[in-house]
Amino acid sequence: MTSPRLLLGAGALAVGALAARPRLMRWGATDHDLARPLPGDGLVPGEHGVTTMATTIPAPPSAIWPWLVQMGADRGGWYSWDRLDNAGRPSADQVHLDWQHLETGDRFTTVPGRAWFEVVHVEPARSLVLRATLDAKGRSLDPAGPQPRWRTDARWEFFLDPQGDGTTRLLVRSGGAGRPKLLADLANVAFWHPAHVIMQARQFQLLRRRSVELAARRGARELRHEVAAGTF
Repeated sequence: MTSPRLLLGAGALAVGALAARPRLMRWGATDHDLARPLPGDGLVPGEHGVTTMATTIPAPPSAIWPWLVQMGADRGGWYSWDRLDNAGRPSADQVHLDWQHLETGDRFTTVPGRAWFEVVHVEPARSLVLRATLDAKGRSLDPAGPQPRWRTDARWEFFLDPQGDGTTRLLVRSGGAGRPKLLADLANVAFWHPAHVIMQARQFQLLRRRSVELAARRGARELRHEVAAGTF
């Protein structure tokens, strides 16, 4: 028989998680960040549960962008908890020239041969929008093709906003839709959203560290010229 104390504790934990959810959905974000329209808004039909997380990085966008464009399980990793999202392989701590060219339609692999994020919008040193559409077995689907009864559709968006003091405001907005809707919503509240907050906070930390180090090594002005010229 289940202990009444156990049930009470589980209930209290669930209530606490729900109470904290609104704050977690805007981790580090100001009211201006939340209200700001981004290129990926409206990408996913029926999108809800939108999260906007933000941080200020003491480096220019040109020192942050190279790390973002080389993400992927078969490339630079995700700069988060590698044991959880990169099969234990350390994320890159160097910029790789072969991974610096990115176009709409390119893919960031999540599970080799099985699943990926598709690049749906890219504006160098400014905006990157990724989309993943998956079936119930976690396999990528064409969002424009026939959709199975069980599926999820989500975006993951990065927006770099340079500040007057030489820092950069990094906004990350995510959201999605799934079906059956009730089950998808329950999975999001119970697992996917808390996991995203944990992983995103860690990614902010490592992106900040790598970007600051890169800017210091190369010099912000030199770096901007190299990226613009495609010789980085």
